[in-house]
Amino acid sequence: MSDLCDLPDPAAAVASFDGPELCSLEAALAGGHLLAPCDLQAIKASGVTFATSAIERVVEERAQGDAQKALCLRDELADILGKDIAGLRPGTPDADRMKTALMEKGIWSQYLEVAIGPDPEIFTKAQPMSAVGCGAAIGIRPDSRWNNPEPEIVLAVSSSGTIVGATLGNDVNLRDFEGRSALLLGTAKDNNASCAIGPFIRLLDERFTIEDIRNAIVDLSIKGSEGFTYSGCCAMSDISRTPEALVSAVIGEHHDYPDGFMLFLGTMCIPVEDRSERGMGFAHREGDLVRIHSARLGALENFVTATNRAPRWHFGARALMKSLSARRLL
Repeated sequence: MSDLCDLPDPAAAVASFDGPELCSLEAALAGGHLLAPCDLQAIKASGVTFATSAIERVVEERAQGDAQKALCLRDELADILGKDIAGLRPGTPDADRMKTALMEKGIWSQYLEVAIGPDPEIFTKAQPMSAVGCGAAIGIRPDSRWNNPEPEIVLAVSSSGTIVGATLGNDVNLRDFEGRSALLLGTAKDNNASCAIGPFIRLLDERFTIEDIRNAIVDLSIKGSEGFTYSGCCAMSDISRTPEALVSAVIGEHHDYPDGFMLFLGTMCIPVEDRSERGMGFAHREGDLVRIHSARLGALENFVTATNRAPRWHFGARALMKSLSARRLL
């Protein structure tokens, strides 16, 4: 996949291939799950790129990871921030003025800095080849009491920084850990089976362009074994930074990615409704079915398990080299 994304025209290269059908998608999924549609690419993510996620990150920070404190904070901050930062372009004079005004109100935050400041939040979500695909289990740490799925568009980017395609992703997140300290971001984000990407990369061509990514609508649904249901709809048009600007923040004169990278564009919606006890907000339970869908990208479906019960990740770079060598492909 890394080699494919580095071709001059990946979509044309794929269209030129022909061969027998190995099996139907239904048969493949009936037999288990799909692999994530990426291999050697780094898996990067951008954070706080939507007004909704900016408010929720400030809620987490002020609640210090305590879901019970979040309810009143959410209403208060939504009133103050919702109308102010929605539609505001980061790094502009208007954003600078808003920063000054918010600081005078005493509600400035490190999350607001990356939401409306000149530099976006870019972090490493997962190691190459560690993402799971459609139909696989996603992992939640069993000691987390406040967590959520994060539905996102994920870009496939070549080693030169060219956007060549897009897919869907679940940036599984532990809100109680990150809320206690932003320095626990790695603990909140990078765990066994905590990154899902799929079902496929849709390559850019004349029928699917960057404009389709900008205008994508993404639906999130969650079904619990006890009868709990959630559904939400999000629009990429609400993003505060363009996909190209986020890619430029990842790769450039200061940082190279010789194998290319996958880039999560930011959380589009976050479930906040109480699942059981009032004031405790949303948290996953074992067996939850999470479905992320967009009309032109398909659906990414995963079920929830604990990180210590998810299938272990053993196939790393050394295993890949040994496999290629044994097949005389290296």
